[in-house]
Amino acid sequence: MQKSVLVTWQRTVYLSKFKRYEKRRSKVAAHNPPCINAKKGDIVKIMECRPLSKTKKFTVIEVLNEQGN
Repeated sequence: MQKSVLVTWQRTVYLSKFKRYEKRRSKVAAHNPPCINAKKGDIVKIMECRPLSKTKKFTVIEVLNEQGN
């Protein structure tokens, strides 16, 4: 997976039975083109595209915020 990134995001969902919120996480594999070259920890924008492999159906279109390592 040299040209791939794993994009995750978190959201909170209210559970009315317990009257509290819980954290849920979504993960999706995306193509990381050489012209973008996103690094670990970067905040990126992804877009759906044609299936590139069995798991990759998204591509990174821009880096919104770079993490300084």
